[in-house]
Amino acid sequence: MQNTQDRKPQIVEISEDHIELCQLIKFAGLSESGGEVKLAIIDGLVKVNGAIETRKRKKIFNGDIVEFNGYSLTIKTL
Repeated sequence: MQNTQDRKPQIVEISEDHIELCQLIKFAGLSESGGEVKLAIIDGLVKVNGAIETRKRKKIFNGDIVEFNGYSLTIKTL
């Protein structure tokens, strides 16, 4: 089993200027359901740019870094 600290940051490319936090985590395949994502965000298990984020509809923009469940996602706008 791979240690979560060994996981490489992932680049997530989006075609719009932003994506909502709950949509991003589901889009990246880090959760099986939208409900699971929303609960994780509300419970303070997600960080955006190093700070805990509890707003599930927070807009995520180019260059933002989202951390969840040992994964790090960097957003890139196409």
